[in-house]
Amino acid sequence: MSELRIRAAVPGDLDAVLAFWRTAAEGTSISDDRDGVERLLARDPEALVLAEGAGELVGTVIAGFDGWRCHLYRLAVHPGHRRRGIGSALLAAAEERFVRLGGRRGDAMVLTRNETAHHAWRAAGYTPQEQWRRWVKPLA
Repeated sequence: MSELRIRAAVPGDLDAVLAFWRTAAEGTSISDDRDGVERLLARDPEALVLAEGAGELVGTVIAGFDGWRCHLYRLAVHPGHRRRGIGSALLAAAEERFVRLGGRRGDAMVLTRNETAHHAWRAAGYTPQEQWRRWVKPLA
């Protein structure tokens, strides 16, 4: 995509982002609502990174840093715009952010069943750590 713009989300983007995730992201999360994303931006205004092409939202990634670890969530590219380097551009922006903040390793939440994502993450240099398993407990 020749005119790709990468930028941090602002509060006015939230409705578009939530609608985009329903189209482009795999699975849903308990945090995939306006309140959850507003809290994210209030705590870390640069964490939600957007890719725009021709004024249209075409990709997202959440690049969260808690001061110790770098976490990647919601890497999503619009199905009609995949395989054009958008995901790579989003990951590069996220990794640059992490380095700037002092991060040393990024980890990604990737659904086990999402084989398409597995290929994309491997192509970006990420590898699964089979010895780890995610444990969760909903708090709400």
